[in-house]
Amino acid sequence: MSEQLFTRQLPGDRYRDQTDPVLQLEGINVSFDGFKALTDLSLNIGVGELRCVIGPNGAGKTTLMDVITGKTRPQSGRALYDQSTDLTTLDPIAIARQGIGRKFQKPTVFEALTVWENLELAMKGDKSVWASLRARLSSEQGDRINEMLSLLRLGGERHRRAGLLSHGQKQFLEIGMLLVQEPHLLLLDEPAAGMTDAETEYTAELFRTLAGKHSLMVVEHDMGFVETIADHVTVLHQGRVLAEGSLREVQANEQVIEVYLGR
Repeated sequence: MSEQLFTRQLPGDRYRDQTDPVLQLEGINVSFDGFKALTDLSLNIGVGELRCVIGPNGAGKTTLMDVITGKTRPQSGRALYDQSTDLTTLDPIAIARQGIGRKFQKPTVFEALTVWENLELAMKGDKSVWASLRARLSSEQGDRINEMLSLLRLGGERHRRAGLLSHGQKQFLEIGMLLVQEPHLLLLDEPAAGMTDAETEYTAELFRTLAGKHSLMVVEHDMGFVETIADHVTVLHQGRVLAEGSLREVQANEQVIEVYLGR
């Protein structure tokens, strides 16, 4: 694993740990045409923490990510980032510039461009596609892309069109496109979906390495994957936080057992 994991160091970072929240959701309420997607939801994620969010379909997991990234505006509540910025007052572009990156369940890469060009575009996210490709990379930027390719095991695919990659390789490429933007908080929606066993195992190793230098929130259905990565698990049900704690603690929770097993 590369030690260079592409995260900016803020002045106070070295004094902070997981007891300091990077994200505080307070009393979030979201309704769609009378349907309550999130109800009085409160949740804290610590600096450098790897948090898994689980729950049955319709629990509110996607809506939660939509609120954090500005895609959905809640009817009430706050989403404080780094203890100071209320994300509910910002648009998605401004939120991304705060240092929050999101990976969707289905890989979203530029399939007609090469792997290298995808990473180059992501690094120069403030420019248009063609302006980015015409602009020259600094030697430092080139080194960072090379390190990212190595980290994601895509070094041999750098000149290959992204559309020709396997599903798992596209997942890795999209993760890399987030990392070169130097986010502090990564939101990852079912990142292991469709991966081979070997790819899933490496994804778990990658996330464990990223945690500490980044804060990660992972929405996942694969409980085996969750078991290998989670510091802390939040269970959502019907738009509310049903339980929180270690995986062992939530697995032993009677309410969680009832929701998942129906008994």
